[in-house]
Amino acid sequence: MKLQKRSEGAPDAAPAPETPSAGQKNKPVIVYIMILFIVAFLLMAFSFLMHQRSNEEVIGSLQSSVSTLKELQESQDRNMQLQDQLDEAAKQIEDLQDQLSEGQKAAEAEGDRTRALLALYTLQQQYSARELDACRETIQSMEDSGQPALLSRDAIGSVVSPAQRYQQLKEAVMSAQ
Repeated sequence: MKLQKRSEGAPDAAPAPETPSAGQKNKPVIVYIMILFIVAFLLMAFSFLMHQRSNEEVIGSLQSSVSTLKELQESQDRNMQLQDQLDEAAKQIEDLQDQLSEGQKAAEAEGDRTRALLALYTLQQQYSARELDACRETIQSMEDSGQPALLSRDAIGSVVSPAQRYQQLKEAVMSAQ
C-alpha cells in the first residue's frame, strides 16, 4: 500500500487529533492556585477575626483592671483624707484637753483664792465677835493650808488689801492673848 498524500481539502480525510494548547494545560493549575489563594485568604481572615476577638477580650479585661485600679486609688485618697481628718481631730482633742487642764488649774486656783477670802471673812467676823480662840484656830488653819499667800496684795481704792487685812487681824489676835 502506498500512502498517498491527501490533499488538505479532501472530504474523506480524518481530522487530525488536536493538540491541547499551552493555555488550556495551565488553566487547571491556575484554578488550583486561585483556590489555594482563596483558602489561604479565608484562613487569614478567620485568623484575623479570632485575633481581633481575643484582643477585644484582653482590652475588656484591661479596662476592668483600670476601673478597679481607679476605684482602689479613690479609696486610697478617701482613706488618706480620713486619716488627715483623724489627725486633725486628734490634734484638736489634744488642744482642747490642754485648754481644759489649764481651765481646771485656773478654776482650782480661783477656788483656793475664794476659800482664802472666805477664811479671811470668817476670821474678820470672829474677831468682830471677840472670839479669839476661834480666831487662833482659823489663823492656824489658814497657815497650814497656805491661804495667806493666796490673798491679793492689791488694794482697791482706799480699802486695805486682803493680805494686809489678814496681817492686821493676825497681829491683833496674837497681841490680845
